[in-house]
Amino acid sequence: MDGFHNQKLETLITALYRTNQSSLSSYRQPATAKWYDRRDSVFIEFLVEDSKDLQVKFEKSKLDFRCVGGIETLKHHNELDLFDSIDPNASKHKRTDRSVLCCLKKAEAGRAWPRLTKDKAKFQWLGVDFNNWKDWEDDSDEDLSSFDKFSEMMNTMGGEDGMPDLGMGGMEGLEEHDSDDEKMPDLE
Repeated sequence: MDGFHNQKLETLITALYRTNQSSLSSYRQPATAKWYDRRDSVFIEFLVEDSKDLQVKFEKSKLDFRCVGGIETLKHHNELDLFDSIDPNASKHKRTDRSVLCCLKKAEAGRAWPRLTKDKAKFQWLGVDFNNWKDWEDDSDEDLSSFDKFSEMMNTMGGEDGMPDLGMGGMEGLEEHDSDDEKMPDLE
């Protein structure tokens, strides 16, 4: 190819790249999320790093989440018809550098949510947070409600860089038992 055609090809590729980038910036995709259920609240964590232009709208039976985030500054939008009613005025959210955690205060505490959405459909972007899941229906001795713990955590976090106390105090003197430390039996 001669120089003229190379320049034309380069101009065409640049134009296509710019068109693709501008169409990507206007495209809204759902943010990846994990959720778990508690006695008086439902928690959903949207896994969007470095989120900006955050908008979280709580309605009685809906959640509307919007933000721009990530390295690619993608626009995210999740609209959920919730399994049951929530108290929009008591529901809260907290943004960190890695995610946005929403605490949805149940309108009727003590009622388990078998799923997050009213619709039984499975969403590719939504999963259960098994690290935080707890069978609370069998628990009768919850000292502080999850919602109160969430509020307390938000207050102790201070700025967006702060980390909450994870309650690991008192673990200093514990030694870990390892099966390699046991004496090996004599060989015959």
